[in-house]
Amino acid sequence: MANAVAESSPLTRVTSERYLSLDVLRGLTVALMVIVNTPGSWGSIYPPLRHAPWHGFTVTDLVFPAFLFAVGNAMSFSMRKFSLQPDSVFLKKVFKRTALIFLIGVLLRCYPFVAHAEGGGLELIDFSTVRILGVLQRIALCYLIGSLVVHYLKVKGSVIFSAVVLLGYWAALYFFGDQPDPYSLEGNAALKFDLLLFSPEILYKGYGIPFDPEGLLSTLPAAVNVIAGYLVGVFIQRSGNNLGTVLKLNLAGAAVIAVALVWDLVFPINKALWTSSYTLHSVGLVMVVLGTLMLVIEVAKLKKWTYFFEVFGKNPLFIFSMSVLVIKTLSFIKVDEETRLSRWIYQNWFLSWGEGEFASLMFALAYMLLHWLMGYWMDRNRIYIKV
Repeated sequence: MANAVAESSPLTRVTSERYLSLDVLRGLTVALMVIVNTPGSWGSIYPPLRHAPWHGFTVTDLVFPAFLFAVGNAMSFSMRKFSLQPDSVFLKKVFKRTALIFLIGVLLRCYPFVAHAEGGGLELIDFSTVRILGVLQRIALCYLIGSLVVHYLKVKGSVIFSAVVLLGYWAALYFFGDQPDPYSLEGNAALKFDLLLFSPEILYKGYGIPFDPEGLLSTLPAAVNVIAGYLVGVFIQRSGNNLGTVLKLNLAGAAVIAVALVWDLVFPINKALWTSSYTLHSVGLVMVVLGTLMLVIEVAKLKKWTYFFEVFGKNPLFIFSMSVLVIKTLSFIKVDEETRLSRWIYQNWFLSWGEGEFASLMFALAYMLLHWLMGYWMDRNRIYIKV
């Protein structure tokens, strides 16, 4: 991430002070993303690490939008250099980064590109059935939308854009969804929109039917999480890392949460649909989390504990990508005809001294710590991989 450079205009004046809380927030979300995505057994997930089955909200449902918020927060620093450069430079950078992140997501989905064939041997996977969308793909698209909006529409325009998107998405789901329940799994407009563009074979099927929680239509409200992170980052830079900023940030976060909970009465909080109420709820919660981190780190100056999360925050996309790559490799390697290496490790190293949900949690924590060690080694050797 680029360091902040003070601007001379009084209308856009911000401080050049970087705040550690952002790095800790980003690192915390990456650590949690690794834990949530790699339980020892999907049949024995530790309860707090479960997503809400449909409507509703759990702590785990905060992880992905928190990462998107952190992307936007970092953009409040990195995007400023483009204000003095031609649009061609800005567009080349943004579209290149978007394409690379999206491509990495697709390649990770295809990896290891071969499958075990019946009767032994390997065969190429059927690329026509590969899911095109996913977590990294959504990050890429939200980064693209967020970058274009904040660059061209500035602060006021970004607020208006976000409001239009959230209200428009509500209207789209209500009027184009199947009545009497337009927010159902089978009859929602987000699913209908994706089916206009993609065949059912390449959509996520974890809900029992082809439905992609990282679908295209729901990417629009998800981009608002990035824009919100940017706006909060600009506010913090202008206000400074002080107690007054922390209080304002927490009060604003609480107000956003209140609006989301009222909206939830008519437009349910739902991560899979990324409803507008969910967007506001997650934004408000992350604002409170960030405000709390700032209180502890920036105001109280209690920083000795932060390095663990800084390690994740310095190579976030690389570490997350590696967490996907490694677990897919372990799940591909066969120990015997019936057992994959990941399952063998879980059964022999974790189920041997624990059981059920506890063993599954310990596997996830151990896997996260393995990637922390990778990040630690990279940081000590000053290796920072940025797309």
